[in-house]
Amino acid sequence: MNLKSGLLGLAAAIFVLSGAARAAAPDPPPIDGKSYALLDFQSGDLIASLNPDMHVEPASITKVMTVYIAFDMIKNGRLKLTDTTVVSQKAWAEGKDSSESRMFLDLGSQVSIEDLLRGIIIVSGNDASVALAEHIAGSESAFAQIMNQYAQKLGMSNTHFVDASGMPDPQHYTSARDLVTLASDLIRNFPEDYKYFAEREFKYGVAKPQPNRNGLLEKDPSVDGIKTGHTDEAGYCLLASAKRDGRRLISVVMGGKSWAYREQANLELLNYGFRNFDTASVLGAAAPVQTARVYKGADREVGVGTLEPVYLSLPAGEKNQLQVQPQISGKLIAPLSAGQQVGQATILVAGKVLKTVPLVALKDVPSGGFLHRLFDQIRLWLGG
Repeated sequence: MNLKSGLLGLAAAIFVLSGAARAAAPDPPPIDGKSYALLDFQSGDLIASLNPDMHVEPASITKVMTVYIAFDMIKNGRLKLTDTTVVSQKAWAEGKDSSESRMFLDLGSQVSIEDLLRGIIIVSGNDASVALAEHIAGSESAFAQIMNQYAQKLGMSNTHFVDASGMPDPQHYTSARDLVTLASDLIRNFPEDYKYFAEREFKYGVAKPQPNRNGLLEKDPSVDGIKTGHTDEAGYCLLASAKRDGRRLISVVMGGKSWAYREQANLELLNYGFRNFDTASVLGAAAPVQTARVYKGADREVGVGTLEPVYLSLPAGEKNQLQVQPQISGKLIAPLSAGQQVGQATILVAGKVLKTVPLVALKDVPSGGFLHRLFDQIRLWLGG
């Protein structure tokens, strides 16, 4: 689409993909739990939810943040998978009660960071969580402070951590929305490390391997993570993610009535999202919404759009009803830099506004020669 005139005020033109009446998605399945959330990974849109901001106890889903911090430190060179740590009395005692999840660490033994990560992710070891927290921060209480700093940075506004494992405590809480946010950032920021969450079993210090606590890995091949949780106070919880045909959805169910039900409920949510919603993309560097006139530049025109595609979660059948309405903020005068904001775009479906995003120049436009700048200045004096 090439609009060469009338683009320097508020553009009235609409870049139309097509138009029709809006489709309606069916209601989500009824879920028997305290809260739940279903997130479209690419768009960041919450497809379905129940009490998404209510404070709930995360139990062992807490360990996703424990692992997130370790992954981040490895990425930044502050920690290595091959580093080792000595198992303290506190870490050993944390997993001593046979009723708790444990990796079966021996008191005073040396264990690698990679083994600790597997022990946390796959078998939900409380002993491994404490050992990792102590290695990173010196003490579990100091590590909890780091956890809260990360939660704040990630926008988890309804979360507060007290320990690295998720032991019952009235000051240890989160929300369904915060958990799918954490999972999304984990998968996006550490795609190579996320593979651990799909491993089916782990053997350390016991005669037989322990299976992954996430039973959905066995029930649905599209599921590749991520973490279970259970205490009497929290109920049965599961944070899950699945990828089908290039789309990823993240679900969480908090306060389920049994381990089997938390798996069933998450699978119902995931199936609901994949069957009844599409992930659509508009704009992006390869799809300028228009070409705008540039004054005093080495080039007379520049493509206008977004550097990255904008993703949207829509009810199935609505992808072909998207519209993009561009607005240029004023006359574009060189030099311009790629990524420099020049206006905004309103994205609509069947006439309903979904979101507004900044429009930017899609390439650099350096200043033109002297005579070109002079003639363009005259044009600007004469009103363009």
